Amino acid sequence: MIDLPIALGGLIVGFLVGMTGVGGGALMTPMLVLIFGVEPLTAVSSDLVAAVIMKPIGGGVHMRRGTVKMDLVKWLMVGSLPCAFLGVVLLKLAGTGPELQAHIKTGLGYALLVASACILARPLLTRRHRGGNAGEHVPVRIIPTILVGALGGLIVGMTSVGSGSLMIVLLFLLYPRFRLSDLVGTDLVQAIPLVFSAALGHVLMGDFKMSLTGSILVGAVPGVYLGARLSSRAPDGILRPLLVVALSASSLKLLGASNTVVPIACGIIAVVAFSLSLPELRRNLKLAKAAAAAPVAADASAKVEASAEERRLRAAK
Repeated sequence: MIDLPIALGGLIVGFLVGMTGVGGGALMTPMLVLIFGVEPLTAVSSDLVAAVIMKPIGGGVHMRRGTVKMDLVKWLMVGSLPCAFLGVVLLKLAGTGPELQAHIKTGLGYALLVASACILARPLLTRRHRGGNAGEHVPVRIIPTILVGALGGLIVGMTSVGSGSLMIVLLFLLYPRFRLSDLVGTDLVQAIPLVFSAALGHVLMGDFKMSLTGSILVGAVPGVYLGARLSSRAPDGILRPLLVVALSASSLKLLGASNTVVPIACGIIAVVAFSLSLPELRRNLKLAKAAAAAPVAADASAKVEASAEERRLRAAK
């Protein structure tokens, strides 16, 4: 049985994921817990199973483009696959009933804070990122790569957050010589087996609900497609700060902050987030003005040329 409100929520989240590239777990799981009252373990389990179907969409695009470093994916998987499953085992050892739900809720709150910080940091790292040439060989740092995979896998297995928002930032820091497109493609592809491992653990030991996963997918799949189609037109400098504020508010509520603290904290976070986005907004505004002025300049140039040609014809006569 499809739950229409959850399907609508999935459509909105999927649209934001497709438009901004933010990991779905950072948006979907808190929405299920805070808005629809789904128990934290059920939300994490069902969201991860839905992600198994959604993740290959973006990864397949990069595989076809050749912007995936498979040797890097391999070593990330060495750390992420067992640790994602381990994350589910640790959840089961953390307690049962309300105690377990409280632990997951707290872990999710902290994971969202980390995800918010990573979303803010990503454009800064992207601007400073100086990738190498397409054919340049960059050796894989095996031990640090395995550790990045292990950390991401553990967090994803316990909260469903981090396969996109956290690990891409760590890869930026670890591999400054890789091209940006290669890092993004690698992150998307490594997330497929990572999410599968975590989802398998939750199907076996979590609280997976098929009806909830189905409702999520009914909305999220077309939402991701529509968002991806419109992503080039997205005002990223405005959407990203709004997402950071929303994630931070969700995090604070999950951690038990009072209704007085949440708006004050979110106001401060909004000022910081929009301040960091101002350079990007100014740059996009200049590009938009330049694009708008280009046809006018071309038209004026054509008129000048036509006028000159007309004078030449008159002189010839």
